[in-house]
Amino acid sequence: MSTKLSRFTRKVVSLAKKAVGGDPDPAVEKGDGGYADWVIVGLHGLREYLGHPYRRLLDVLHEMPEIVAEFGLSVAELPDFTTVCTRKQALEMQIWRVLLRLSAQLQETGDVQAIDATGFDRISASQHYANRTNYTFSSVKTTALVDCQTSLILDIHCSMKQPHDTQIGWQVLKRNLHRVETITADKGYDWDEFRHNLREEGVRPVIKHREFSSLDAAHNARIDDETYHRRSVVESVFASLRRRFDDTIRARTWFGQFREIVLKAAVKNIEAAINL
Repeated sequence: MSTKLSRFTRKVVSLAKKAVGGDPDPAVEKGDGGYADWVIVGLHGLREYLGHPYRRLLDVLHEMPEIVAEFGLSVAELPDFTTVCTRKQALEMQIWRVLLRLSAQLQETGDVQAIDATGFDRISASQHYANRTNYTFSSVKTTALVDCQTSLILDIHCSMKQPHDTQIGWQVLKRNLHRVETITADKGYDWDEFRHNLREEGVRPVIKHREFSSLDAAHNARIDDETYHRRSVVESVFASLRRRFDDTIRARTWFGQFREIVLKAAVKNIEAAINL
């Protein structure tokens, strides 16, 4: 019987090949070719799964020839840890988003989804980097769309500013209308135009109104509380992400931090699928 580690490795390699698109390149080509993008994506997924820093990951893999073989490599062909680190920054964000989308297809989703936002703390950057980039933020606002039946993370949006939940909510849901039937969210998403847009697309919004009048209270009284309270699944998912991967983002650049958060979500989805 295969171990969870080998099952995870096979799955993340398979999804990585699909995420980069086209026919998979050879794992490594001599000369200028270097390592295929899918190898780098897969190694980063494995790094998040094992919770190792770059140097430690490559040290451990030198003692795991069978796991390395899943990448089409021998132990002697493993990249240097600096290569794994720097190549991540060069890969387009779209690849990591596709990886997340593919990981969310590993299970059948339900008919109720939920959306909410939280903040992930960032490590301190160097003073030089802070001055050069007007670096004043201390956390990354992270909005997640989650399936309430499976707790799969369907999509992630990250921002260094504090955009209103309704604006980001529509942006996220617009990308996922094909797999959302009923969306539940807290009062931070209370906006009539947001509800109208969802209904126009055939999505049922279950979002409570902020009570400024008796009419708002009447609207809330008609809401299906059982469906509405399923939005707590998002909070549980955020809590599990923090327990599993820590709540501090390690990447130094904002685009590196976005990639890190999306990758953590994809790894969580894959891990849930192999545990079934």
